[in-house]
Amino acid sequence: MAIQRIGIIGAGTMGNGIAQACAAVGLHAVMQDVNEPALERAVKTISGSLDRLVRKETMTEADKAAAMARISTTGKAEDLAGTDLIIEAATENEALKIKILKNVEAIAGPDKIIATNTSSISITRLAAALNNPERFIGMHFFNPVPVMALVEIISGLRTSQATIDAVVDLSSRLGKTPIGVKNSAGFVVNRILCPMINEAIFALQEGLATAEEIDAGMRLGCNHPIGPLALCDLVGLDVELAVMEVLYNAFNDPKYRPAPLLREMVDAGMLGRKSGRGFYDYRK
Repeated sequence: MAIQRIGIIGAGTMGNGIAQACAAVGLHAVMQDVNEPALERAVKTISGSLDRLVRKETMTEADKAAAMARISTTGKAEDLAGTDLIIEAATENEALKIKILKNVEAIAGPDKIIATNTSSISITRLAAALNNPERFIGMHFFNPVPVMALVEIISGLRTSQATIDAVVDLSSRLGKTPIGVKNSAGFVVNRILCPMINEAIFALQEGLATAEEIDAGMRLGCNHPIGPLALCDLVGLDVELAVMEVLYNAFNDPKYRPAPLLREMVDAGMLGRKSGRGFYDYRK
C-alpha cells in the first residue's frame, strides 16, 4: 500500500516544513504537538509560505486551498494511529526523542514505519529503544524543507530493506532527492557542514574578521549561497551546538570541539533567527 497519510510529531520549523511538502504533492499530513500555540503558528507559517508561491504564480489559489485542506493538527499523539508513516521532528535531544518514539510506537503498532528527522543522533541507538527496530529509519530533511531538494535516508543496523525502500519511494514522491547514508554521527552533510560553521565561529571569536566579512568571504570566495554564520542563525545556534557535541562525543577528536563563543551565545539565549538575535540582529 502506498503511503498517503503522514503523521508528524513537532510543529516547529522542520515539522511544518515537512507538512507543507507532503500536502503540496497530494499527501495528507497530521501535525501533532502538545503546544497548541505552536500548532497555530505552524498553520499560519504554511499558509504564508503558500501565499508567496501564489504571488510568484507557481501555485494557484485553488491549489493552495487544496493543500491546506490536506493538513490537520492535533495535540494528541493517539490521533496519529491512522497514519501510514510517522516522522518525529522534535528537538535535537536524544532522551526526549527516545521518550517520544517509545510512546508513538505503542500507539502506531508493530507494522507502521517510524522515522526520525534527527540531524546527528545515532539511528541504531534510537532504534534500540524500540520493540521493532527494523521499522525505524532516519529521514533527515533540510531547512527550509519545501525548498531544499535533499533527504538523507539513514538506516540503522537493524533497519529492514523494505523500510528503506518505502521511505526512498516517499522521498521521491515529495520531489526530493534521497541519498542513502550509513549510520554515523552527523551522517554526511552535517559531518562536513557543521565543523565548517564551527570554524567560522572560531574565526569570529578570534577577531580575524567581522561576521559580515566572514560570510562575504565564503559567499564570494567559495560561491556559497549563504555565509556560514548567517546559515547558523537560520538553522539555530542551539542546533549547531547539539550537532557539534554529538560529533565531539562520538569521535573523541578535538577538531569537533564546539567553539566557546557558540556555547556562550546559546547560554545567553542568542539562538539566531528564532530568538531574534544570533550573529546578526533580526529585531529590526
